[in-house]
Amino acid sequence: MSVIRDSVSASALDPVPASASPDSLGRVGYGLLLDALAECGQEEYTGALRAAGSPGGAFHFRRGLVVGAESPGAPGPEALLLRSRRISGEEWAELVREAGGARWPGAELIRHGYAGAAQLRVVCMMALRDAVFAVVAGRVDACERDPEAEPSAPVPVGEGPVRLLQDANRKLAALAALSHPVRPNRERPSPSSVPVPIDAGQLTPVQQELLAQADGRRTARDLAFRTGRGVYAVTVEVARMLGAGLLECAEGVAPLPVVRVPQEGLRQRRRLPPAPPPPPPPLAPPYVNPAVVTPLPRREPGASGITESLAPEKRGSSWKGFFRMRNGTQGNS
Repeated sequence: MSVIRDSVSASALDPVPASASPDSLGRVGYGLLLDALAECGQEEYTGALRAAGSPGGAFHFRRGLVVGAESPGAPGPEALLLRSRRISGEEWAELVREAGGARWPGAELIRHGYAGAAQLRVVCMMALRDAVFAVVAGRVDACERDPEAEPSAPVPVGEGPVRLLQDANRKLAALAALSHPVRPNRERPSPSSVPVPIDAGQLTPVQQELLAQADGRRTARDLAFRTGRGVYAVTVEVARMLGAGLLECAEGVAPLPVVRVPQEGLRQRRRLPPAPPPPPPPLAPPYVNPAVVTPLPRREPGASGITESLAPEKRGSSWKGFFRMRNGTQGNS
């Protein structure tokens, strides 16, 4: 395993606001992740790229495309299924035993009718994108390759790594544009101490569930695991509920920095064309000067004898003549 070092210059990124906290997404961490993912895509790498940090995570590649991602900061497909009450913990354990201890018993889930193949693909893709968002929204300290690692729940069609990073950055920008943006693993909301004149029937099921689970000790990441929902969706909903006065944070809400890179830095790097072969070495004497070569005379068609050897023999004009020639007789019939 080899550690990939940051090769993106600090001038290539917009400055981070001075009010950003030290453990928020910084220029070095984001540039390191961008460069490492782009290199894996360019080299058509197969294996895992582990991003150390808070919360950190892993990107699983197959021939340069990301087919899986996981992070402690986002629920995986297993947590999404279990928390959705589609399957119980006992049923899940039985499926794992039936699958020989596999972490993701996808075939068994389909065979027993707990979910369809299309539903599982959607769940795995949601978990993949959510894990990428959690990594980008946190801090990245180092990137390390692990060619032997295997994804637990890969998607059948991979995604370009830089495109996934763009999508996560757009989500961060949308979250920062809200009136009360929060970070998935920082703020710990609780129900508002000031009664809000709103009927309980006007709250969505998600808002009701978050109000029941928010206690001032759980972050948006914790609430996502508790409710079995994506960390990005829960973080956005918490920010909206803070703006509506349904939730409050005792320590207040710190600004959410969004690191942007130039557009050319976000494009997927293309493989360079192979270098042209070196010119042949000069001929050693004696050599033939092409300028004084006497052109060969043109041959008439058939002069090589090839035409004559391929042409059929004409020794008789009929079958009778053919047999006469074969028996060595001549004469009239």
